[in-house]
Amino acid sequence: MTRHHTYTTTVTWTGNRGTGTSGYRDYDRDHDLSAEGRQVIAGSSDPAFRGDPARWNPEQLLVGSLSQCHMLWYLHLCAEAGVVVTAYADHAAGTMAESGAGGHFTEVVLRPEVTVAAPEMAETAARLHEDAHRACFIAASVNFPVRHEPTVRTA
Repeated sequence: MTRHHTYTTTVTWTGNRGTGTSGYRDYDRDHDLSAEGRQVIAGSSDPAFRGDPARWNPEQLLVGSLSQCHMLWYLHLCAEAGVVVTAYADHAAGTMAESGAGGHFTEVVLRPEVTVAAPEMAETAARLHEDAHRACFIAASVNFPVRHEPTVRTA
């Protein structure tokens, strides 16, 4: 049986300087991303596209979503396999190719740094990254490669 989940968000443009989109340089790309019961995320476009560098941009949020999804699945699989993770940090990077009026991601590389409680857990901990990748809903939904370069240490 397939279960379906619906996720709702609201994006509200806040960048009208008073003349709307009367010209390409006459408006800000600022916006708010919100969902019921959640804190607002201040968004903009990448600074390369006239965005505010102090705000999150969609490209960063996509890379962050892939990283979060992988981590959550990974922690779940480790718990099931008896691997005790005591620390986890991912320094992910996404590459986008700009082409004319559009562009596309060419890849995202996740670089999780994992600390496990005991040396005998390290091999299983390293292997579970592949399982987490296959289980990740977000990675299964994108049309570009998501690679993994994990590091596993013991506490």
